[in-house]
Amino acid sequence: MTVQQKNPSETLPSDVATSRKAARRSERLTLFFAIVILTPSMIGFGMKFYEFVHTFQSDSSGSFAIPPMINYLLASLGFLCMLLWATVNGMFFDLEAPKYAMLQQENRLDDQSAAEIRAKQKQS
Repeated sequence: MTVQQKNPSETLPSDVATSRKAARRSERLTLFFAIVILTPSMIGFGMKFYEFVHTFQSDSSGSFAIPPMINYLLASLGFLCMLLWATVNGMFFDLEAPKYAMLQQENRLDDQSAAEIRAKQKQS
C-alpha cells in the first residue's frame, strides 16, 4: 500500500483559506494577550517612574530609594536593548529550527556511538 504525499504546490483554496484564518486568529490572540499583559506592566512602570521623579525632587527622607530605582531602570533598559538586538538580528524568525537541529545532532551522536560500539565488538 502506497501513501500519496501531497505536493506543497498543489494546495487547495480551502487549505489556504483555513491557514489564513488560523494565522489571523493567532495574531488576534497574540494582540489580545499583549494588551492584557503589557498595558498593566506599562502602567506600573509609569507609576514607579513617577514615584522616582517625585522622590528625587522631594525632601531627602525618600532618597534611600533612589539607588534601587536607578538599578531597576538600568536593568529594564538592558532587557529592552537585548530584546531589540534579538529582534533586529532575527532571533525570533524561526523558533522551531533549533529543536529540530538538536534532535538531528542527537541522532548523529547516537549513530556514531553505536558504530563505535559495533567496531569495538568486531575487534574483540
